[in-house]
Amino acid sequence: MAFALNTYMAPDFECTTFENAPDVVMKRVAADGVAPENYHAMSIFPEYFKIDGQWHLAEESRMDCVPVWEDGRVHVREFRHLRVGDLVICGRQETGEEGIYVHPDGFRTAEAMAERFAFRQNRSRETAYSKVYDDLYELLKYERDNGYIVWVMGPAFAFNGYSREAFARVVEGGYAHAVLAGNALATHDLEAAYLGTALGQDVNTQMNMAGGHYNHLDTINKMRESGSIGAFIHKQGIDNGIMHALETRHVPYVLAGSIRDDGPLPGVYGDAYAAQDAMREHVSKATTVICMASMLHSVATGNMTPSFRVLPDGTVRQVYFYCVDIAEFVVNKLVDRGSLASKGIVTNAQDFIGLVAKGLDLL
Repeated sequence: MAFALNTYMAPDFECTTFENAPDVVMKRVAADGVAPENYHAMSIFPEYFKIDGQWHLAEESRMDCVPVWEDGRVHVREFRHLRVGDLVICGRQETGEEGIYVHPDGFRTAEAMAERFAFRQNRSRETAYSKVYDDLYELLKYERDNGYIVWVMGPAFAFNGYSREAFARVVEGGYAHAVLAGNALATHDLEAAYLGTALGQDVNTQMNMAGGHYNHLDTINKMRESGSIGAFIHKQGIDNGIMHALETRHVPYVLAGSIRDDGPLPGVYGDAYAAQDAMREHVSKATTVICMASMLHSVATGNMTPSFRVLPDGTVRQVYFYCVDIAEFVVNKLVDRGSLASKGIVTNAQDFIGLVAKGLDLL
């Protein structure tokens, strides 16, 4: 059966509740980066605001940010991006009483809305994931040509030759439109391509090499000498791995730095807020997000990702969000976002990417 998106059910704004609702209250920002009293904070769901008698959807939303009315549209901004004079929408009631309506059930089926009690809703090692995998394969096939797939990755994939190859095949197959990661993923993947090790351990045999603890530092140093990851790949004749696939396929990636980074590599964002802005550029286009083996990057991306996306033709569609980790806590923390679009898989991330590559007939 061909994959089909769930149909979005918009609120009926012709009903009495909405017609009688007042316009929202708006207040000006008095100091840069400071929202006015009683500001409204956004959720992951579609949110509508009544302004001059009309209901307006905030199209590019983000949780824990504030709505700003500007140029006939509702913009959603981080507190740090607020500027003096911005017109912020205020109000804490979310069912129309203050001209604000949060719509959590737009993608729910009638059956799902009726089912209020159910067992085994959390993800665990005992959960069966075969149907989740089958659905994911079909979703990725659809999204390759119709959506924007963002992968959020920890460094675990770079420690194993098979998982490096599996994700490289995913990229080469067109199933990645952007990758968000940290310094470590790129460092250890390129160490593997350059010296055959990750943190000094052979990526195929898992044998520790003599003096191998220098390998990642030598790799970083060579890349810094080259000036960029792309230049290093070209100069050293790198022909395999994740970063090689991203560079040769021209898939954009954001490497967000950490206080614990070695080097770091050229191109890694050292400013956390600049990294956040760069990540959000891709998250704001994402229709499917898959977070794997990186709790901090996954939580950060989850906080940026709404449950919906407005397409250029005005269609409101679902955003699919997956979290893959060996730790149940991480998976359930990300899945427990109140959205039916969120799925969790408790497994080794290296095994996961191998299954995905096979399920897509890439290996």
